[in-house]
This record gives sequence, structure tokens and C-alpha cells, in this order.
Amino acid sequence: MYPWRRASALGRVRRAWVIPPISVSENHKRLPYPLVQIKSDKQQLGSVIYSIQGPGVDEEPRNVFSIDKFTGRVYLNATLDREKTDRFRLRAFALDLGGSTLEDPTDLEIVVVDQNDNRPAFLQDVFRGHILEGAIPGTFVTRAEATDADDPETDNAALRFSILEQGSPEFFSIDEHTGEIRTVQVGLDREVVAVYNLTLQVADMSGDGLTATASAIISIDDINDNAPEFTKDEFFMEAAEAVSGMDVGRLEVEDKDMPGSPNWVARFTILEGDPDGQFKIYTDPKTNEGVLSVVKPLDYESREQYELRVSVQNEAPLQAAAPRARRGQTRVSVWVQDTNEAPVFPENPLRTSIAEGAPPGTSVATFSARDPDTEQLQRISYSKDYDPEDWLQVDGATGRIQTQRVLSPASPFLKDGWYRAIILALDNAIPPSTATGTLSIEILEVNDHAPALALPPSGSLCSEPDQGPGLLLGATDEDLPPHGAPFHFQLNPRVPDLGRNWSVSQINVSHARLRLRHQVSEGLHRLSLLLQDSGEPPQQREQTLNVTVCRCGSDGTCLPGAAALRGGGVGVSLGALVIVLASTVVLLVLILLAALRTRFRGQSRGKSLLHGLQEDLRDNILNYDEQGGGEEDQDAYDINQLRHPVEPRATSRSLGRPPLRRDAPFSYVPQPHRVLPTSPSDIANFISDGLEAADSDPSVPPYDTALIYDYEGDGSVAGTLSSILSSMGDEDQDYDYLRDWGPRFARLADMYGHQ
Repeated sequence: MYPWRRASALGRVRRAWVIPPISVSENHKRLPYPLVQIKSDKQQLGSVIYSIQGPGVDEEPRNVFSIDKFTGRVYLNATLDREKTDRFRLRAFALDLGGSTLEDPTDLEIVVVDQNDNRPAFLQDVFRGHILEGAIPGTFVTRAEATDADDPETDNAALRFSILEQGSPEFFSIDEHTGEIRTVQVGLDREVVAVYNLTLQVADMSGDGLTATASAIISIDDINDNAPEFTKDEFFMEAAEAVSGMDVGRLEVEDKDMPGSPNWVARFTILEGDPDGQFKIYTDPKTNEGVLSVVKPLDYESREQYELRVSVQNEAPLQAAAPRARRGQTRVSVWVQDTNEAPVFPENPLRTSIAEGAPPGTSVATFSARDPDTEQLQRISYSKDYDPEDWLQVDGATGRIQTQRVLSPASPFLKDGWYRAIILALDNAIPPSTATGTLSIEILEVNDHAPALALPPSGSLCSEPDQGPGLLLGATDEDLPPHGAPFHFQLNPRVPDLGRNWSVSQINVSHARLRLRHQVSEGLHRLSLLLQDSGEPPQQREQTLNVTVCRCGSDGTCLPGAAALRGGGVGVSLGALVIVLASTVVLLVLILLAALRTRFRGQSRGKSLLHGLQEDLRDNILNYDEQGGGEEDQDAYDINQLRHPVEPRATSRSLGRPPLRRDAPFSYVPQPHRVLPTSPSDIANFISDGLEAADSDPSVPPYDTALIYDYEGDGSVAGTLSSILSSMGDEDQDYDYLRDWGPRFARLADMYGHQ
């Protein structure tokens, strides 16, 4: 206790303090409690001041320890807890009264001695484990774990585990040192006890001290140790004939294994009695029953009863040691109920063929049905359900089908040469049943159309055989393959001159090229061609081809001088000719009405300006109510050029070169008169070419352009009175000179003169 006391041996001096550790028990109740006294031998008693520093004094936790500064006694002032602080390290100081250090500071270590003041504690309130039923002894289940806050180096933390309660029989044990729970014997059966509840205990002081408890819940996992069994040895059911996809009845089974697990789910197999696979058994996932269903229609007339042998097994394999089921198989008797079945078409769909254009009354097919109800005498009647062209007629008693009119080849209901109809067969049972049959009729193509030249059946050729590409000829045929192309083009052999002057060469299956063998005269030529298709038998047509032979340039096209010849060879049908003539008449009427309207407007304006003076001024003032171009063009539109192109023009224009418009080019050469075509079919081209010639003739105003009103003609003694340009200079004009012409022009001077 007083290591600093001077030793008895003389001449030995301590170099420093040496204080061994001081032990004090935790939870000490008698406070303050003296721990140790320190003393310095450098000064006399009463002349030394002692002090301590460190945790528990001037550091947290404060005021746990204190020292008497004059005697050096160290006291414990508070209860210690080893689980919070297991030791304290302080420093002790010795000073003289003047504050000088007498001894070097030394360490003072205080060790807290542990007491068993903490109970052990399980890490969980409930420990859970799983084990398969039928497990062998020693199988690990789970492990219990616990802790103790006391000093692990003492018995205060020496823990021991035990099972306080587990019921009977005792299937489990626990290792007292590790807490592992294992099986100790066989006989675990989930179907008997599915869950075991154990009460566990842990104690310190090697099992003799403080204790704590917890629970262990051990679940027994299922294995397939119970085979499913039918509840009956035989089941009786009824099923309607001619129906599929219908449930017939249920097969009830029992299984002690865990519901919903593969060890419980039943699988059914039909072992005998269903050679055609007309039945199927599926499992109801909720009840685990087998549901017998018809997958193929039954026929009462063929079989009235079925005897099925059915077995049941689990989805998971059965344990080898499990007992076999007493009712693993059962018999199922299914009685077939007779019902009214619909008639049946032996061949459905029925395919047949018929030639196109077949006349009414042509037999197509006999689409009859049979009644499968052999024990019931029934009559079958037939009718149409779908015949979009109303083309067919069905005998209601026999099902014989024939045409009732000619089917149009252009019918929209012909798809790739096939026509589809739907026929109904109805029995007279109560209630009646109906069968539907599809009749597909192939319309066989017949070669009933000869080929024809593709429009237009005309063209032009150069008069020189070696000029131009020739005339390309094409043919079409209303018949479908194989009664159409390839087409054969031939010059009519009954006209020998054709073969001498012309040639036809085949290009492909639908086109040929016409050329000249020798030079022929220019103009229209009518050629007779023979066209033949490849049908069986072939069809041939004689057709006229209008060919215009003209002089051609180096590029193979007709020269401008041959325009009339090019237009003369086009054939026009009667209907087209009527349309062209009617259009021409309407156009002429419109032009006449416009001219009359313009004339009347001009007269009304003239009357308002020169009231009472017109007849006196006609010899000096020209009439401008005509839509012409001035004094030199009083005739306006020369319609006679269209009506009588062969008649000569007026005598005044026949002498010398006719007067031209101011916009006529100097190089213009008047065109010769056109010859009226001899064929009425060429009137359309004649009118078109006439309009073109009139537009290009500068001696007359064009027929489709605006007329000129600002040109008063050549040599007029009168100035411009009214024109398009007059509005630009009205403000600068001086009309007072009109007063000098006499009283008749005084009114004009008043209207246009200066005010």
C-alpha cells in the first residue's frame, strides 16, 4: 500500500514512484470508499500538496475519484459499472508549498472488478426452423444464439442452453454450448404434427446463474408420402352426342399431403375405353378433382356407352417407402344421349366447274346432305344462303343446282375465275338443325372473243421504206389466258397488193411492226389485217388499219407540208362524229350570239353620243361595233373560211398579195386552200387543222386571241376617236377643232372639249 516508503537499507534512494494497479469492485455501495494513499518522502508531513488528474476526476465521467491534498488519500465517490468503463488511468502529482514539483508525475491505474449483474439475452425472441418429415436422427434444424454483457473471461458470461418444453414425444435436442437444435429420433410426420413449438433457456455462470428464455418454432415440410385415392370405385356420367368441348362430370380424390403443393396436385390418365381419344381429364386447381370433358363429338348411332378406366397420380413422384393407394384406379361409365344432329354434307366445300357464258338451266352440281340420325326419319330441304349474283337455282328437295341466267364475266364476285355460294340443308326435326355447305364454281374460260387492234387503229409512215421506225401495232383480247396472247398479225392474203408493198414483223406476243417494202404514194391508205389469238379453237378478226403515208424528214417525222395528209387517216366512230359536230354547232352559235350582243351595245352607245346625227355621218365615220381590226378588217371573224374553205376569197383580196396584220412576219408564205375531206369521219381533224391554219394566217385575226382595237387601219383621214390608248392621252387632246366642222360636230366638241 505504501510503495514510496523509504527502504531500511542505508544509502539507497528511489528514483520515482511505482504504484501497482488498484482493483475495486463495480457496484460498490459504501461511498466514499478509500482506495489508496500516496506519500512523498521529499518533505515533512504537512509541507506537501497532492493532486490527481484524468478520467473520473477532471475528465468525463467527472467526480468519480478525489484525493486529500494534504494526506494523499484517494477516494471512490460514485458507483462503478464495468460494462461502461472497465479501468481508469490517473496521474498523481506531489508539490511543495511553493508550488515546486517534488516528485515526477506517476500513473495511477484503477481496475474495475466485474460482478454478475447482467442477465444473458437471446438474439431473437423466436427462432424458426424447417425440416422434412421423416428426417433421420441428428438432422440439423436451427441454432439459438444469446449474449451476456458481463466479462467474457469470467463465469459471469459462461452461457449454457437447454430446452425447457417441447411436448411429447421429444423429437429435438439442443447443444448446451453452441445452441444447435437437431432431431433425436424418427417419426416426424407432417400429416400428424405440422409445427412444433419449443421453449428454450440460456443461463450464465455455466448454467447456475442468471437465465433468459426464447421460443423455437419448427415447421415440418411435406414430402409425397401419401398417394392420392379416388373416393369411389366407379363413377356414372351422361354426355350429349355431337357436342365437343363440354364437361361431363367430376372425379373426386383424396390426398393427405399439403394442399397446393406438387405432392398434392393430382394428374389423371385414361388407361382404357377411349381408343379414339374422344375424352380428356383435366385437374381443377382448387378442388384437385378430375374433370372429364368431351374433346371429339360423340355419336349415339355409333356407340351408346363408354367404359373408361382411369388412374390418378401426383405431380411429384411418390416416396419409395410410402404405402400404395388402395383406390389408385376407378371405372367411369359414360352414357351417350341421343340428340337431333344437323345434316352433314359428305363433301364440303364442293368444287365444280362450268364454262363461261353457260345458258340458263345449265346443271352445275347436286349438293346433297345426309342425316346422321338413323333412328329418326327426317326430311332434308335445301336453300340458298349466299348467292350474290342470284345466278343459281336450288331444288329444295334434291339439292340439284342449275343456272337461272347467264353470269357476266365482269361480275365483281368472280375472284380469280371462281364463284362462291353457300347452300343450307335443313331437317324437319323439333327443333330443326341446319348444315352449311360451301359451293365453289370455277368459271372455265372460253375463247369467244377475237383480238382487236389497240386504239387508235391508225398511224403514219414515211413514204421512203428506209426512213422512220415504222408503225407499231398492238392487239388486245377480252378473253383471259390461255385464250389471248400471243397474237398473230398478218396482212390479208385476199389482197395481193398488200404483201407486195407492205410487211408485218412480230416483235413480241402482243405487238408487231408495219413497214413499207417499196415507196408508195403519199396520202391515206387503208390496209386489211388479220388478227388471230392463241385460244382453242383460235379466234380471228379482219380489221382495217388507216395508214397515212407522208414525206418525212431526217428524224423520221412528217414534214410540215404533210399536215393535211397526217390528219386524213384517223377513223372516227359515229358517236364521236356526232359529238364533234354538236360541239362545232354550239361553238358557232356562241360566236354569233357574242357578235350580236356586241353590235347592240355599240348601237346603244352610238345613239347616246350622236343622237340624231348617225345617218348623216356614216359617209365620214366608220362603224366600230364589229369586233374587227379597223377599216381594213370590217368582216371580223371570217367564218366562211371554215364553212367554205374551197371558195376563193373576195375579189379585192384576190389581186396580189392579201393584206397582212401588223404582227405578220416578213417571211410568211400564204398556205394553199385545204381540200374538203370526202369522208365524214375526218371532219374532226379537218376542223382542228382549219383552226390551226386560221390562227397562223396573218391576213385575218386569230380565232382564239384578243382582238386589236388600237389600230384604225391604213390611210384613214380621221384621227383616233376611241381606242385602248385613248385613256392615256385624253387629258392632252384638244377637241375644239371639231367646232370648225360645222354645227353637227359642235356637240362632240362640247363633250370632249375643254370645259
